[in-house]
Amino acid sequence: MKKLITTALSLCLAASMAAPAFALDLTIDAPSGPGYGKPTSVDVVYTADGGAAKNEDVSKNAALIPPSFGSPSAYALNTGEYLTPNLAPKAMASAGAYIGGVTITPPAIGAAAPDSGRTGTTPYVGIGYIEVTSDLYYSGGYLATLKIPTIGVNVKVYQGTDSTVLAKGAGHFEETSIWDGRVAIAGHNRGANCYFGQLHTLAIGDRITLTTKLGTRTYSVTSVSKVSETDRGALTGTADNTLALYTCVRDQSSYRWCVTAREVV
Repeated sequence: MKKLITTALSLCLAASMAAPAFALDLTIDAPSGPGYGKPTSVDVVYTADGGAAKNEDVSKNAALIPPSFGSPSAYALNTGEYLTPNLAPKAMASAGAYIGGVTITPPAIGAAAPDSGRTGTTPYVGIGYIEVTSDLYYSGGYLATLKIPTIGVNVKVYQGTDSTVLAKGAGHFEETSIWDGRVAIAGHNRGANCYFGQLHTLAIGDRITLTTKLGTRTYSVTSVSKVSETDRGALTGTADNTLALYTCVRDQSSYRWCVTAREVV
């Protein structure tokens, strides 16, 4: 009996080895639809429900290297350095701004503004720049009025950011523009003149208005972040009309709250 079983198993094994092999007929559908990954070009962006949205650069040109873990801006949205700064959309680099495929270099220090006939030593820190001149002061000695309805701010802006100026209201960073390009303003967050005490509570999209003798502009908040006291990045000039607001961080003297906003057009 044992020999019979062994013989039967041997015959089965031999038969299986002699039979021809056939590949499995499998069909795998390729992934499709907006739910599969993100596009990597500037051509199309889809909304969550599958509809087409406006063109947006989601390629490596707009990619950000995130801040280091534990840094002051580690958890702030839209912070970090561009992965490809020379290709970044509207990014200000030391060589200039990359806008619409063309690199625009800011004027040199002391250079005259185009078509203005201006001369002098005030540095142009970006593409857009309007310097403070005597005719831009109001009779009360201030340059502008800043309003932030969300946190109840309505304050006059004076030239300079020293303690004497900030005792009167908000202060304009002298190295920045007063109108076109980047306007930067500082204010106290405590004491009798704590106009910026709730600055850090602003949300993306909150509105800010700035009125000068050149007109009134409305800005929309684009970021709220905690930065090092030595971080002057938000004072850099911009091609677009933008606003930067600085104040101290309570009980953290090494840091500042920084709010940036862009003109609503």
